[in-house]
Amino acid sequence: MVQISVQGRSSTAVVLEDLRVRVVSREAPVQGNAYAMDQGCGGALTPRYFSVDLDKDRPIAQSRPGNDSENVIPAVKMPYRVSSTDPEILLVTAETVTCDCGWYLELDWSSQGRTGTVRIDDHGKPFRTTGIKGLPRYRYGTDAAGQRAWMEYDG
Repeated sequence: MVQISVQGRSSTAVVLEDLRVRVVSREAPVQGNAYAMDQGCGGALTPRYFSVDLDKDRPIAQSRPGNDSENVIPAVKMPYRVSSTDPEILLVTAETVTCDCGWYLELDWSSQGRTGTVRIDDHGKPFRTTGIKGLPRYRYGTDAAGQRAWMEYDG
């Protein structure tokens, strides 16, 4: 999952026009162990959810419904509007079964007749997502004795 915080620099609206996926490498999935890192709490802003299937020839960031712990939030397609006082959080979940993929996102924007594209990556490098089918899986939780430890993941 990649979480992107988008906010304008002033009260002037910036329109987020499109979110594109660019796959730059595909290799065989890596071997090893898989660890679930999904326990914890979120923040106060409700994100816009997107999913990406990196196994597709031309992956697309598709808007998906989400929730804010109590209510289902319907999927809303772009464009979105942001400003300095009205930010958006985009939460992109990329999945693959067949590859160890290198990828990044491109976010197109417009404001007051200007347009641009922002590349979203891992500090200048592509994000990396690998398939985990058949790998041993673990999660951090509480064991039968009440101790916190890594244990086999059954979910």
